[in-house]
Amino acid sequence: MNTLIYLIPIALFLGGLGLVAFLWALKSGQYEDLDGASWRVLDDGDGKPEKE
Repeated sequence: MNTLIYLIPIALFLGGLGLVAFLWALKSGQYEDLDGASWRVLDDGDGKPEKE
């Protein structure tokens, strides 16, 4: 029972920390371009147009 005195505040703190990190990610625009990342995987990145 004494361990609950320590574990409940730790759990609440970690939950609040996760919420703050999620809200920071939303505010900084981490979720703005979800499709762009999937297209960048397929791009080879050399900057030259492909030869046909």
